[in-house]
Amino acid sequence: MDRYIGKLLPIDGFTIIQTGSAPQSAQSSLTHLYQPLIGKLAISLYQFLVNEEETCDQGLVQSHHAVMAFLSTPLDQIYKARQKLEALGLLRTYLSKKESTTVYLYEIRSPFSPEEFFNDDMLSLLLRHEMGEDKFNSLRSRFSKPSISLEDYEEVTETFDRVFHGVYPSSALLDQQKQFAQRREGTGTRGPAILDSRVDFNWLHHALKQRMYPSEKILTGDHRRIISQLVALYNLTSSEIERAIIWAINEENELIVEELKAACHDFIKDRPAGDNGSIDEREKVPGSSKESESKEEQFIQLLEEISPRELLEDLSSGNQASEQEMKIIRDIMTEQGLKPGVMNVLIHYVLLKTDMKLSKPYLEKIASHWARKNVSTVRQAMNLAKAEHQKYQQWGKQKNTYRKKNQEVIPDWFNKRGEPKEKQPAVQINKQDIAERIRKLSNKGNGS
Repeated sequence: MDRYIGKLLPIDGFTIIQTGSAPQSAQSSLTHLYQPLIGKLAISLYQFLVNEEETCDQGLVQSHHAVMAFLSTPLDQIYKARQKLEALGLLRTYLSKKESTTVYLYEIRSPFSPEEFFNDDMLSLLLRHEMGEDKFNSLRSRFSKPSISLEDYEEVTETFDRVFHGVYPSSALLDQQKQFAQRREGTGTRGPAILDSRVDFNWLHHALKQRMYPSEKILTGDHRRIISQLVALYNLTSSEIERAIIWAINEENELIVEELKAACHDFIKDRPAGDNGSIDEREKVPGSSKESESKEEQFIQLLEEISPRELLEDLSSGNQASEQEMKIIRDIMTEQGLKPGVMNVLIHYVLLKTDMKLSKPYLEKIASHWARKNVSTVRQAMNLAKAEHQKYQQWGKQKNTYRKKNQEVIPDWFNKRGEPKEKQPAVQINKQDIAERIRKLSNKGNGS
């Protein structure tokens, strides 16, 4: 134990970042799979760091006195526990020394799901040696999901192109869709169902060869996936995606993914309003204005049906949403996997909390929290915003110091969190009657 003493000092600072979002099964993995290998203290330290990252301001530097106080443990033992987290890939540590100041950056890594854990030869072998053959097999059996035969079922899952762009595939493409779904199931791939056949990679291969580019180096497996997603997302033609790829190739003939995304985004600038090739244009279903529906239900339905661009322009008195704002929304939606309706709630909440300005760091932090909570509906997003309001207020306090407390603006739907449902007041959006919004949306859907 002596060799750990003095390696870490109580006055040394630390700050925290988190990479990725933990799956729902993360807690079970930590308790039943990782804890037998690294002990309770290491797991407690990991959970402490996760909670601190979620509740503290980004970039906040604390001293290790805080860790000792919360865990009631000497620092040499904490240092040893930290090394165990690092050894199993749950933590990465970086050190910065400037003059007399020492600061550690702790990068939290998501634990494996039980399936991923048992598929990892090294981790599963360690657990087998630690627990013994019988207990290991019992534990693996507990986390194993029973397989269900699909022999009597037919794949009828819709694709992104058909739902969002109205592209109806032929019988041959439907067969490819089934094969694609089987490949996704076999590899455990998650995300939007996008057909590979939407992109003619053979044509792209020859087009790049004609321009003397190394197509094998550019059209790699991961790049093909990204290209397919961008083509479906922006409804691009073969010519447009070729031009975007050419633009994103650097002098070393490498494809720069961020430049490819930006180039694809640029194609929507010149498209006329209402063109379904844009990320923010979705199939519209006329909203119901039945008097029996509450104003809140109408508001929820509105957020589910309109696009983020429409919401931005609506809240800005009809002013056109900027390309920078749309890029921020695009990046957050694609990186965090938020649905358009959930993104609408986030935009509405953040705009009114930051004096009608889209603060990207604030959006990203809340979006990351919602992604970890698997928020998938407008109502879930609203309820979580109400429940975690104090936390979100703490996150954004540095950006809102200019606003007096009695001038704080929050969405009207948030104010109803403590009232009985039947006594809730009518909800308004930006001081306008929501029935008028529904009427306008209905007119759009009818082509007027």
